[in-house]
Amino acid sequence: MKPLKKVIATAALMLATLAPAAHAEQKIAVIDMGAVIAQHPEREAVAQKMEQDFAERIAAVRSLQEELQELAQKMQKDAALMSDAQKTEMERKGQSLQADLQLKGQALEEDMQKRQNDEQRKILMQVQGAIQTVAEQGGYDIVLEARSVVFADEQHNISAKVLEAVTKGN
Repeated sequence: MKPLKKVIATAALMLATLAPAAHAEQKIAVIDMGAVIAQHPEREAVAQKMEQDFAERIAAVRSLQEELQELAQKMQKDAALMSDAQKTEMERKGQSLQADLQLKGQALEEDMQKRQNDEQRKILMQVQGAIQTVAEQGGYDIVLEARSVVFADEQHNISAKVLEAVTKGN
């Protein structure tokens, strides 16, 4: 029984001494994805393009909002002078405008959100490709998101290299 304990103790000692050597061979990098995406060269152009593409619909929704607000002000101001039929007609018009505004506003919001998600997905794919390229060129085994790392020396941060690779087009 004692020789078995010696063998186990020797094996445990060998594993304990070999484990740090295995970890020392891995090259680890960190990246601040939020900063890289925020500084992505196409981000501003995409935002401007979206603004142009949706400008007409945004203007239509704003126009409906203004029309509804004007109607509400007119109704409040002139309510004492209106007949019941006129009040009912204005209320119906207000309800119709409100329903139209809600429908168009919700559709616009959904379309803009979908488009923004698509554009963000494209940017993220470019960044992931650049990370892959920089990691392979730098010989990194592991790349971690900087937010999930408590501490990392700045020499391990590849954010600038990734941003440069994205700028150059990978």
